[in-house]
Amino acid sequence: MTRTALRETLVTLAIGAVGAALFWLIGFPAAVLTGPAAAVSAATLMGVPTLLPARLRDGVFLVIGVTIGSTVTPEVIATALSWPISLAVLVLTLVAVVVVAQAALIRGFGYDKMTALLCATPGHLSYVLTLSTDLNADVPRVALVQTVRVLLLTLAVPVLIALWGVEGTAYLTDYGAISPLALAATFPVALAVGWVFLRLNVPAALVLGGMAVSAIGHGTGLTPGAIPVWLQVGAFMCMGTLIGTRFRGFDPRGVWAALGAGVVTTIIACAVAAIGAVVASHLTGLPAAALLLAFAPGGVEVMAAIAVETGLEPALVAAHHVFRLLALTVMVPLMIARVRA
Repeated sequence: MTRTALRETLVTLAIGAVGAALFWLIGFPAAVLTGPAAAVSAATLMGVPTLLPARLRDGVFLVIGVTIGSTVTPEVIATALSWPISLAVLVLTLVAVVVVAQAALIRGFGYDKMTALLCATPGHLSYVLTLSTDLNADVPRVALVQTVRVLLLTLAVPVLIALWGVEGTAYLTDYGAISPLALAATFPVALAVGWVFLRLNVPAALVLGGMAVSAIGHGTGLTPGAIPVWLQVGAFMCMGTLIGTRFRGFDPRGVWAALGAGVVTTIIACAVAAIGAVVASHLTGLPAAALLLAFAPGGVEVMAAIAVETGLEPALVAAHHVFRLLALTVMVPLMIARVRA
């Protein structure tokens, strides 16, 4: 790492820490995640060169995955039998979000059909941007609207959960702290599995690698215990910071122009996710607040981090978000073909 990159990284992390502290002081939900996201986004848009190195980012993803896996219990495994029903409802909500948001962007903001479709797609940003380039869509506009959506969902979803008045249950049982030896053994194996997933082009590979290894270790009793709080908090702060750095390189005027479209698509996504969560909860008996978090189309790593922070069924949330990406991989080309027809 160059001296400039190191300086930018330290400044970025400091801004994130200040944001976390301020949001904690005012009592904002999931402050260690939402505070850095808001503060670093604002700093980036004001011209501060922000940076979170790729290796640190990957380490954060791994920690989040291991933390999610540590919440897997026999009770969680038992509830997984009802997940196919909620996954089917999730697919319906994805279609509804795209249809409604696309119509809103065309009629309310004058977007062409293809750009509106790609802006309305709820997630899978790298895949969507690749398609945008190939289809001659307005790539900067798609990138901006999608980035604004991720930021707004990161800030809005914890608030919605808090307003719902539901507390998580993931940490009600005291399992004690994981031993240093078990922790040291978990991460190299998780990294190796994550690397294999990366080679196989699996979505959220490092998160899933950490989750799989940790879940097996905790489920079999080989690596029992909770992940240290300091490690979780550090990962959440870096995750929020990473969201803010995504605005680097964007013209602030373009961001403001895309803000309205981002707000509208976020409202639509939250409304549809809430309806889907209530329906799926009625059909399966799963917690509605956890399903809201599972259905809200934010980033996989971000929504999983919020699930851990709030204690709302992290394994369920992560599984649904990975499935969302896989479903979009199939759905988006079909929707593009329909627009072209």
